[in-house]
Amino acid sequence: MAFTVVLDACVLIPGSLRDILLIAAERYLFTIQLTDDILDEVSRNLIKQGLSEDKARRIISAIHTSFEDAIITRHKPLIEMMPINTKDRHVLAAAVACKADIIVTQNIKDFPEKLLSPYEVEALTPDRFLIDLYNTDPMQVVEVIFQQASNLRHPPMTVSEVLDKLKLHIPEFVKLVRDEHGFPTT
Repeated sequence: MAFTVVLDACVLIPGSLRDILLIAAERYLFTIQLTDDILDEVSRNLIKQGLSEDKARRIISAIHTSFEDAIITRHKPLIEMMPINTKDRHVLAAAVACKADIIVTQNIKDFPEKLLSPYEVEALTPDRFLIDLYNTDPMQVVEVIFQQASNLRHPPMTVSEVLDKLKLHIPEFVKLVRDEHGFPTT
């Protein structure tokens, strides 16, 4: 069985990053776990960035529909006892409750290894996480990128254009994929 991963809200806000992570989860490259707290934070931040409430609601609804079994609630009693900063306790509590192997977050400093290690959970940036996923199964990960490009209609994008967008959030992963598969920059 695939390893279990909690995605922090910050990795679900940029659309291109959200897409690659969710498509990889749909393809069972890892077992995704989320909470309504995480998805509420995503929604609030999307709206703050200028997305309409309706569009933010549709994104969250689509995630709920696609990953209905991945939404956990049993983390709530653990939140207050988590030894990290208040705003991120719910994420660590979710990881502990579902026995996650990894928390994927852009905010590594908020999840110090010494505080996570007693729970046997590791925090990784999405760049590091996707590189590790790629190193485990490169062809499956490249297929995820192809699917991401084929899903885009408004506007349509090539694989190279998708990689250009992803480079903003996961530059080392994009460099690895480009170096190994020869996808040009646009």
